[in-house]
Amino acid sequence: MNIAYWIVAGLLALFYLYGGGVKLLRSREQLLPMMAWVDSTPMPAVRAIGTIEVLGAIGLILPPLTGIAPRLALAAAIGFVLLQLGATRVHLRRGDRGIALNIALLLTAAVTVWLATTWP
Repeated sequence: MNIAYWIVAGLLALFYLYGGGVKLLRSREQLLPMMAWVDSTPMPAVRAIGTIEVLGAIGLILPPLTGIAPRLALAAAIGFVLLQLGATRVHLRRGDRGIALNIALLLTAAVTVWLATTWP
C-alpha cells in the first residue's frame, strides 16, 4: 500500500502544484482560456485557491516523507476531496457540464484518503 500511496499521491501532488502555481502566477487574462470560472471570481479568491492547492500538494508529500506528522497527508487528501466537490458544484452552477477532470481528481483524492488511512 505504501508504494501505491506514493504513486497516487505523487501524481495528485504534481497536478495540484502545477494548477495551484498557475493560479498564483498568471493574470486573469492568461487564466481565462484554461479556466472560464475565473471571469466571475475575484482574483484574491483565485489566488487563495492556488495557495490552498500548492500547500495541499506539499502536505501530501512532505509529512510522510519526513515522518513528521504524517497524518497531515490524510488531512491534505481530505481537503482535496472537499475542494473538488466545491469545484464540481461551481462548474455545474455555471452550466458547464465538462466535469470529467473534476470527477477524476475527486476519485483520485478519495483513493489517496483511503491509502493514507492504511498506514500503521
